[in-house]
This record gives sequence, C-alpha cells and structure tokens, in this order.
Amino acid sequence: MKIRSQITMLFSAFLLISSLGLQPARAQSDSPSSANRAKPFTYEFSYKVKWGHLDEFLDLYKKNHLPILRKQKERGEILSLSATSPINHANEDSRWDIRMTVVYRDAVVAHEDPSELPWVKALYPDQVTFKREEQRRFELLLEHTDVPISIDDLSTW
Repeated sequence: MKIRSQITMLFSAFLLISSLGLQPARAQSDSPSSANRAKPFTYEFSYKVKWGHLDEFLDLYKKNHLPILRKQKERGEILSLSATSPINHANEDSRWDIRMTVVYRDAVVAHEDPSELPWVKALYPDQVTFKREEQRRFELLLEHTDVPISIDDLSTW
C-alpha cells in the first residue's frame, strides 16, 4: 500500500507540473503570465460496485461524498460536476456502474485530500461514523479508477 501511495504521489506531481504548463518546450513558447495561469483540471472517477449493492453505494456517496463536492463547487474549487451511468449492461470485464466527471479550478485543488480540510471535519462532526461509512462505501467496490482526462473542443481540430 505504501508503494502505491508513493506512485500516486509521483504521478500527481507529474500531472500538477504538466497541468501548470511547466513543460520546458511549452514554457519557452508561452508568455510568463500565461504559463503561470491556473488551468482547469478534469478527473473522471469510475466505480464498479459489487452486484446488488449499487443502491447502498449511492446512498453512502450521496450522504458522505457528494456534499463535499458540492461545497467545493460553492467555494469555487470545482467548476462543474456530472455523473453518467450506462443504460444497458456490459460484460463483467468492461462493466462500470457510475462515472463522475469533476472539473476542478486547477490541478492543485484536484490533488488536495478534502478529508483533511477543516471545513470537511466541521461538515461531519461525527468523524467516527463518517470514516466508518466511507470505509463501507469503498468495501462495496470491485473497482475504482481516478483518471485525469482532457476534454477537447472538436471545433478547434
């Protein structure tokens, strides 16, 4: 688990540097003001839930995680939130149940751990229950991915 955490941190640092436009080739071609400007950063969170447990997962998500995302949107840290779910089913290998797309203000905000922020702890004063329910929400998963994505405007292609 420690190795995975270190890999995640390295990957996050790479994404942060990339999203801020600090790649050597781009930094030379951009003006200093545009290179330092924060850019929106988009994540797609995909969840594959154990059969028969989707309702329980969604109840816990709506109770414990969605309010955090909504508060981040209210604070201006998230620009948009959307959810997608399949209409039909797929085979088990490619099945997923819900995907959340979150457009953060910038990569720094996208990589913060909201559970460590004081306002989140104030939102959930019973931290024992909150942590237990969040643990249960993740126990219901067969698979969970967090993928940084790029949303391109095809009219510019």
